[in-house]
Amino acid sequence: MNRSAMTFGLVILGLAAFVAWLTLFTVSQTQQALVLEFGKPKRVITAPGLQYKIPFVQNVEFFDKRILDIDTASQEVIASDKKRLVVDAFARYRIVDPLLFFQTLRDERIASARIGAVLEASLRRVLGGSSFSSVVRDKREALMKTILTQVNQEATPFGVNIVDVRIKRVDLPEANMQAIYRRMQAERQREAAGFRAEGEGAARRTRATADREVTVIKAEATGESERIRGAGDAERNRIFAEAFGQDPNFFAFYRSMQAYEGALKPGDTRLLLSPDSQFFEYFNSAFGRAAQETPAQPASPADKPEAPAEGAGLPEQGAAGESARPAPAGRDEAAGESLAPAPQTPRWAAGAMSNLAVAFGLVLVIEGTLWALAPGLGRKFLEAAANSPESNLRLAGAAAVAAGVLIIWLVRG
Repeated sequence: MNRSAMTFGLVILGLAAFVAWLTLFTVSQTQQALVLEFGKPKRVITAPGLQYKIPFVQNVEFFDKRILDIDTASQEVIASDKKRLVVDAFARYRIVDPLLFFQTLRDERIASARIGAVLEASLRRVLGGSSFSSVVRDKREALMKTILTQVNQEATPFGVNIVDVRIKRVDLPEANMQAIYRRMQAERQREAAGFRAEGEGAARRTRATADREVTVIKAEATGESERIRGAGDAERNRIFAEAFGQDPNFFAFYRSMQAYEGALKPGDTRLLLSPDSQFFEYFNSAFGRAAQETPAQPASPADKPEAPAEGAGLPEQGAAGESARPAPAGRDEAAGESLAPAPQTPRWAAGAMSNLAVAFGLVLVIEGTLWALAPGLGRKFLEAAANSPESNLRLAGAAAVAAGVLIIWLVRG
């Protein structure tokens, strides 16, 4: 008896559990339910919790309460300025009326297709009436709001609310994109070339101004330096003229010493000159060629020594000679040379000395005129002479001597 009662109790419990499983259902927080009775909607359940239905008579359809998305495929749209655009957009929606949604769309798959078609039609309608710049840059946000409003109006009969519509990407077709890129590149290169040309022009103007200022400054500085150098050269020439004019013989001696110092340097120095050359005039005598060629004046009768008194001792011949007449200029007394009277200078020698004096005077006049009128040119001659080798200077000197002798011979006959 007890066993039969227990079995019956278990059967009853099993049947109750089965009936409860068929009757009760749970609605979560992310869902909303629609109870149908033989396909007809009976009630809408939006509150989460445990709900019931009539087994085998009623069934339940669940719909998501969260925001759902619709991602459309890329489509080509022609803008108002006849430019083709490739647009990629998406939408977000929420089911607000499960009964209306079930009656019109049945499920989310059909809803995605229907709402996607509405979205694509609204994109073509709104973007087709706008320009390329408005879609890409200027009025993109306003256009998306307009599309959202239109899609919401058309999707209201479906029991859904369009939360947001966004344009992910707006591009040109590949063929048009390359052409536009090339055109943009050409425009940027043209602008860059214009900027470079303006900069180059400004740089050239600046360089021209700087070069002109440099030229002016250099010219002024050169002129001032030439004036100062000319004044210094004139003062130097004046001092030299005053100093050498006081004693021309000393000037000749000083110049000869400078020539000896420059020519007779340590090392292998060889000179092929005649012993009576003018270069060795101060080797033969301390007074030079001028002192040697100066004629000695004959002793006057008053200068002749008187005969010595008888019984007086006779001095040595050298001593008597020295007391009888003055020593000729240019003779070295310590050398013991002959004290015989110098021979009379021939007339041709006196003429030659006169010609040399005239030539030397002309050279001084020409050189002084050159230094007074063109000191810069005179300096260039000196610098050229200082930088020339000795062989060229000797050749130029020999040529100048020959030309001078020829001119004197032609002039004086």
